[in-house]
Amino acid sequence: MVYSTELLKGTLKTIVLKLLVDNKKMYGYEITQTVKELTQDKIQITEGALYPTLHSLEADGLVTTELEYIGKRVRKYYSLNLAGKAKAKEKVNELASFVQTMTLLLDLKSKTI
Repeated sequence: MVYSTELLKGTLKTIVLKLLVDNKKMYGYEITQTVKELTQDKIQITEGALYPTLHSLEADGLVTTELEYIGKRVRKYYSLNLAGKAKAKEKVNELASFVQTMTLLLDLKSKTI
């Protein structure tokens, strides 16, 4: 089962921030493939969703970029600055709390649908 874009939309920024905390620096394609691998293909991030998120994080002053030239190709790496690391911690904690609240709301511990 691949999760809907509706579910992904609210969590994409948190996913990217957490990956950058864990991996120091990453480029776009690497992010999409890492998410796909870690979630066993349940979350597949498109370029159309990822790059606006990365650009938003950059505009918000949370990530820095670095260009790396590999032959004739240019790879743009993203990494978190101090503000980005703080925001990542905040967003991960917020999402974890939200998941706990949804578990209570849906009463998932005592029954399944």
